[in-house]
Amino acid sequence: MKIVVGIPAFNEEENIGKIIAKLKKITNEIIICNDNSTDSTKEIAEQMGVIVVNHERNLGYGAAIKTIFLKAREVDADILVTMDGDGQHRIEDLKTITKPILEKQSDIVIGSRFLEDKEKNIPKYRKIGIKAITKLANISLENPITDSQSGFRSYSKKAIEEITPSENGMGISNEILIKASKLGMKILEVPIEVLYDGDTSTHNPVSHGVSVILSTLKFISIDHPLKFYGTPGIIFLIVGIIFMIATLQIFSETRQILLSTAIISVGTIVVGTMLVMSSIILYSIVNILKEQSSK
Repeated sequence: MKIVVGIPAFNEEENIGKIIAKLKKITNEIIICNDNSTDSTKEIAEQMGVIVVNHERNLGYGAAIKTIFLKAREVDADILVTMDGDGQHRIEDLKTITKPILEKQSDIVIGSRFLEDKEKNIPKYRKIGIKAITKLANISLENPITDSQSGFRSYSKKAIEEITPSENGMGISNEILIKASKLGMKILEVPIEVLYDGDTSTHNPVSHGVSVILSTLKFISIDHPLKFYGTPGIIFLIVGIIFMIATLQIFSETRQILLSTAIISVGTIVVGTMLVMSSIILYSIVNILKEQSSK
């Protein structure tokens, strides 16, 4: 069983050497995706004899994970484990995160920070953001999870070969889960402990959160166009009809048209109609594409 560990790395010279040294006690199959670091990350990884894939420019976390997936296919990995390069993930948890795949219980295993009271070390603002983004991701997942943003995961050979990530940003974490769920893959979570030493995040929490939410909404709108566009469309139509009735009632009593209610009525009906029509059109397009891809 060939277990490959993949690490996206951008300016991780302080931690990358220590992580590789610990991993080498378990496996020699290590892929480092150097996302155009400006420090010594590339040189350290190359000196330690692991596979290093370099990006010619900084493309983002998602692009690094995508590169790792492609390289894992190339080296014919049976299991791919992804973990962050900042030293927050414990090497000891590798056995925990690969066990369900080795035992054929799952296609993807997520190391969750929210199981068995492992969340106590997570900064409060991160905890709130992660839980909100996870709830959004759960809309498109068959079974709800607790930590869609965990970078510590393991993937079966089936997942490695059948999932092709496309996002370059942080939204890739939810993208992979949504695509896996669509393919009928089983996703499990296991408890892990994350070692937070101050605020080690290199991403602005606001921009990070917004980019993940927008990315997730994009995939939800593609997967569930009737729900995503149709539901608000119907709500707009109902509001428009209510205001239209109010406008007509006022007119019948006073012979005057109340401009504000009339504008709201027309506006909401137009928006509602556009959303409902868009949901039907997108639903039809998505199903046609699904039928063509299945042939």
